[in-house]
Amino acid sequence: MTLLVVVLGAVLCSFTVSAEIVPQADFNLQGMAGKWYLVGFATNAQWFVSRRASMKVGTAMMTPTADGDLDMSYASLNSDGTCWRLNNLAKRTDTPGRFTYTSERWGNVNDMSMVDVKYDEYALTHTIKTKDSAPTVVNKLYGRGVSLSPDVLEKFRQFSLETGVLPENIAFLPANAECPAA
Repeated sequence: MTLLVVVLGAVLCSFTVSAEIVPQADFNLQGMAGKWYLVGFATNAQWFVSRRASMKVGTAMMTPTADGDLDMSYASLNSDGTCWRLNNLAKRTDTPGRFTYTSERWGNVNDMSMVDVKYDEYALTHTIKTKDSAPTVVNKLYGRGVSLSPDVLEKFRQFSLETGVLPENIAFLPANAECPAA
């Protein structure tokens, strides 16, 4: 009987962790257009442990395309004054608010969902990155400004915990100057 309880518990836990995250029901691609600040980052990826301390707020430009895709360009000012930049074209799927893209820089496949968006305030995204068949969860919190309300920060923290991110791997990034336009 004890073994049965343990097995059932393990099965239920696996359902909880692997439950599919669904995008916001009334997702509006055009509402994502413009500048966002990356203010929250959460993941259990191994690389994050060594780089967390050096991460700071960066800017993201979200540009919807005529085909319904989302062009994302990100920039963050390094401590030496150089800029770290990254661009990806997230291709739409049949589900509004869900996109896929392959990172040219790292070669991982990304399945990204816009989980909770208040277009004039914040956007919470959930991405499952897969490389060599090893999935990693990455949650990001974007704001239209660099400061978000304590309620929004807590919502992000709770969501990250619910998606399996350890508490110590949830970061609210410190303010940073912006990169000059490229």
